[in-house]
Order: sequence, then C-alpha cells, then structure tokens
Amino acid sequence: MEPHNAPAIVLLGNTGLPVAKRIQALYPQARILGLEQRVEGADAQYAEFGETLRELYRNDTPIIGLCAAGILIRTLAPLLASKGAEPPVLAVAEDGSAVVPLLGGFGGVNRMAREIACALEVAPAITTSGELRFGTCLLAPPAGYALADIEQGKRFVSDLLGGETVRVEGTAPWLDAARLPLADEAQRVIHITAKDRLAQRDELLIHPQVAIARVDGPVSAEAVRQALADTGLAPLSLACLLAGRECMADSQLHAAARALGVPLRFITDDSTLPPLHQQIGDICLLVAQQPLDPAHIGQPRGRLTVVGLGPGAAEFMVPATRQALDEAEDLLGYETYVRMAGPFRPEQVLHCTDNREEMQRARHAFELAASGRRVVVVSSGDPGVFAMAAAVLEALHESDDPDWQRVELQVFPGVSAALATAAKAGAPLGHDFCLLSLSDNLKPWEVIEQRLDHTAAADLAMALYNPISKARPWQLGRALEIVARHRRPETVVVLGRDIGRPAEALTVTSLSELRPEQVDMRTLVIIGSSLTQRFSNGNGSEWVYTPRWYR
Repeated sequence: MEPHNAPAIVLLGNTGLPVAKRIQALYPQARILGLEQRVEGADAQYAEFGETLRELYRNDTPIIGLCAAGILIRTLAPLLASKGAEPPVLAVAEDGSAVVPLLGGFGGVNRMAREIACALEVAPAITTSGELRFGTCLLAPPAGYALADIEQGKRFVSDLLGGETVRVEGTAPWLDAARLPLADEAQRVIHITAKDRLAQRDELLIHPQVAIARVDGPVSAEAVRQALADTGLAPLSLACLLAGRECMADSQLHAAARALGVPLRFITDDSTLPPLHQQIGDICLLVAQQPLDPAHIGQPRGRLTVVGLGPGAAEFMVPATRQALDEAEDLLGYETYVRMAGPFRPEQVLHCTDNREEMQRARHAFELAASGRRVVVVSSGDPGVFAMAAAVLEALHESDDPDWQRVELQVFPGVSAALATAAKAGAPLGHDFCLLSLSDNLKPWEVIEQRLDHTAAADLAMALYNPISKARPWQLGRALEIVARHRRPETVVVLGRDIGRPAEALTVTSLSELRPEQVDMRTLVIIGSSLTQRFSNGNGSEWVYTPRWYR
C-alpha cells in the first residue's frame, strides 16, 4: 500500500540541510523538520527528537531521517510490534552518500529509496532478499492487485528463496519482467484470480481488482460483501463502490466505502462501465477483463476546505491544515497568503486573486469542488475571523445549485492575529475581550464608531484589525479618540506587526503615547482594559497581561 501522508525530512543539524532541500525538490509536499537551536532554514522546528519521530510514525507519516540508521532504529524500536503496518522509514547520510530503507517494505520504502538515491546520484542500499533476487516485491503487488494473505505470502517467498520453482496462472503483466525461477512443472504457483477462495499452502493468491459494486442508494458494507460472496467474487477484487451523483452526500454510502476499504465514485453515464456480472438485490456487480483504476471511473465527491495559516510561522499551523494543503488539487486565496502556504507539488493549481474578490473566489472554489476536485481556500490567521469562511458559507447559502450542496465542506481553525500578538506579549486578552475591524469597506463607519464606544464603555480589552490604510489614514485616530473617553491615558496598548513572520515586531506603549503613524495595515492593535498590567521581563522588554479577576 502506498503512503498517503506527506513525508517528513528530519534533521539533527544544519550539515544535512542542502541534502534535505534536494530531497524536498523530489517530494515538494514534504516538510523539513529541524532540531531547535541547531537547524536554521527548516520548515518547522521540533524540541525532542524521540517523541517527534514516534509521533510521526504513529501518524503513518513517511520518515526520511538525515542521521545514522542506528538512531532511527533505537528511537522507533518500542513501536515495532506489527510488521506490515508501518510507514516508510529511511536513513540518509547527511552528505547524501547513502540511502538506506529501514521500515515499510509494504508501504513503498524501497521505491522511495530508489527515487531518493537517483536524485542524489548514489546507489540505494536495498536489502530485501526477495526484491533483490526476483526484481520485484511479490508481497506488495502494484496498484490494481491485492495480496490475499500476507502471512501465507511470506512463507511462499521464503520457499522460492530456498530454491523452489514457480509457475504463474492468470494474467499478471507486472510479473513478466521479474526474475522468477519459472518452471512448467513447479508445485508452487502464483495464482491471479478474482474468485473467492482460500490460498493453498503452495500458492500465492493475488486478486486483480476488476469488480465494481453499482448501487442506486444507501447500502451497507455487509450487503456488498454478501453480494460478492453470493457471486463467488473475492472481497479484495472490489475496485470501487459506485453510485449516482444524487447520492454524493449520503453518509451511509461513505461509511460503507470506508468499511470496504475502496474509493467511492459517482457517475451520471453508465455506458462506459464494464458489463454486468450479476445483480444481487439493489447491488449490480460489474466485472472488467483487466484491473480497474477508480480514478478513471466517474468522479469523487468534491471537497472544499477553508483553512487559516495562523500568523505565518509553520510551527503555528495546525496539522489538519497542513494535511489539507498537501492533499489539495486547487488552492485559492489572496496571493500573499497562498504563497505562504507552500511548498507545493508541480501538479497543484494555484488560483491567486486580489484580496477584495472574496465572493468571486468562494464561488470559484465551489465550482471546482463540485467537479470532484479537492479544493482549499486559504486565509491567514483564522478563516472565521474577518476572513474567508464567512464568504464561503454566504456563497453556499445564496446558491441553489444542487452540486454545490453535495460538496464536502469543512473549516479548519487557525491562530488568529489577535491571539498570536497576545501570546507574544503575554496575556493582554486574559479576560473578556472583543475583536473589531476598523475597515468600513463592508460596514458603515457609523456602526464602527458605535461598537468602539460600547466596547470601551464595557471595559473590554479590544483587538483592532485593519486599523489603518492609505485610503483610511484618519480612522485610527478617530477610534483612539472614542476609546479615550472611557480609558485612562496610561491604558496599556500592544502593537503586533507581522507576528509569526521573519520581520515581526512587538511594541508595548500606552493610549496617550500611541500615534497613528506607528501603525500600518499589517499591525494588530490591542488596547487593554482598565485592569491590564505591564511589567519588565528582565530582558529589556515587557510582559503584558489582563488578570482573570475583576474588582
């Protein structure tokens, strides 16, 4: 089975960074993880090597460690209870002179080793006996074929390595180039068949995935398995579950496909499908002559994910967002934010637009997702805080297109600018607070003034987004005048500019000292409540906090 997660390239020191970059060029979706205070230029940093590596392994993330093989082995040893259920793990020399596949023989580790070694212009250290001898891994058939019994398969390969000959029954073009010890009279046989039966002791049973279960409505996984059994087809011969587009949002169908371990596809035209093999109740079983590629049958349910990148630093991005970005086929957003979301694979399509085109962007995203594509709409910070989540939901609410309603829509949170700035300063939002945008592009300035007045009167700490721009140079000054009616001159103010990005700057000042010219559109302004405190942190700057009690 091929790994689905993007690889992690793990560094212990800066020496291996050039090689890591070459590997990342081969796998653009991969992330380079560097040890804190020892690696500069990584996509993200980690503090503890062992726990980081074990967490990646538990999450089924392919691991490329630029370190000694022994370090990886000792670190992952406590997790190696089950052979066969493991992601690829490779050790690569820091200078790129050696590539050693360690774990994940059934997850494509040898393929990855060959790819990386080719990119680094060295020979991979493949040690898998069967693959070295026969030129193919019999226990990991290519896409379109499934091994019936891994444990029985291990015994079979062991017999071949011990000198037994073999013959092949059935069609398996991928075996034609293998260096198998073939003999017509051999007792051992590689049997390629879609029929359901137990593998014999002297047999390697491989099922070609040639069957489709076509349904017209909700169905259970057990009903599909029973239909396959009634027609004598092996469960592993099932290539996909297929339904009409009107069933795209049916949760029972999706649950059945997950339980069966096959893709769920949707179609409007049955004319291109394989012939009917047999109908069992409401389930039509179609069988092709050759293994099927579900990617070429109908379309999947489209997915639209709205994500927030957080303040900008990769380590502050939630893992679910990184995974959605890695899986996306299309990414839409303001160009500055889309570029922050990389790295990208060559086949990923970027749709960069002006930051004022939110509704057009949302509608375009639904059109793409309705065609079956995996689409991500990118915001900075949190997508639900003055960002794209509201526009996407508004576009869906206004639409009467049934295809839009069938799209799988999800919103992933991010660290907002207010929370990032507050964390950098300490805890100025430690008690009740309010988020306000000073932009009057989408609401009247009179409403903004009213909300400022009420928020200040309620003694809430406030975080001001979009505080100033070339088109609105006067509005922050007016906002400060309104707040000053209710706050003392010494009220603490925090300015966070580009927090979480390389040029970040944090300023702690007071309401009376603050001048609008200290602020630009990339600055987040936090005005404390009457209880907000500031004190020296001993390093030439200050901590700011708002206590959780109230007098």
